[in-house]
Amino acid sequence: MASRSSPRMLAEIQLSIGRRPTRVLIALDSPMDCQLLLSASKRSRQQLSIVAWVVSRTDILHCFSRGNIDVALINADLEDGRLSGLDVLTEIHASYPGTPIVMLFDAWHDDLILHAFRAGAKGVFCRTEKKLDMLWKCIAAVHQGQVWASSRQLHLLLNTLTKGRSIREATSPGMKLLATRETDVANLVAEGLPNKEIAVRLGITEHTVSNYLFRIYNKLGISTRVELVLHIMKQREDHGAASYTGAHK
Repeated sequence: MASRSSPRMLAEIQLSIGRRPTRVLIALDSPMDCQLLLSASKRSRQQLSIVAWVVSRTDILHCFSRGNIDVALINADLEDGRLSGLDVLTEIHASYPGTPIVMLFDAWHDDLILHAFRAGAKGVFCRTEKKLDMLWKCIAAVHQGQVWASSRQLHLLLNTLTKGRSIREATSPGMKLLATRETDVANLVAEGLPNKEIAVRLGITEHTVSNYLFRIYNKLGISTRVELVLHIMKQREDHGAASYTGAHK
């Protein structure tokens, strides 16, 4: 008999027509919560396939090692303890940068939201949200390469990044660190293109785009798409100001 915290692997449901369903890992703090969300997902209008549900950090990593996850929905608290789901986020993102993660919170806390995005989350969602359809849309959005957050949360993130930007800029050599293809990817991100469109534009796979982004983040000392856009905008502003000054000497 499987232990209480062992992964519950579920058979994928293949649709007879259309594209393959988005394969989702659910990681919550109790088996009951997992079962309830699994039942609710069957009524979703999105094409979703819950491939596994787990309640511990160890089982999350085990499921990721199988390589059949498109999106992971991870609760901030797990069976391991408070914020254990948030703690494992950095490790997952470092090992599997191509798999987007949605962090699920019991309540909104600004510092936890910021931590989640810095650690690599592509979306945040609160369990107080009454419409589950929004959760399924969130999962679909991050799978398509988008970031899922409210306007207030984006403002919070932008304000925080702006305040700390001068420190990073003093130590970062900037875009000169990037290889040619990495620069291409970064510029397309700044234009607002999701990973899927970037892949089409450059003739590469979405997974390759995600790998490029992971290397770009490491080289620039950042951890989110929003930070990358801000970094590029600042580089362009500095270049424009330098060109203007040179032309008027």
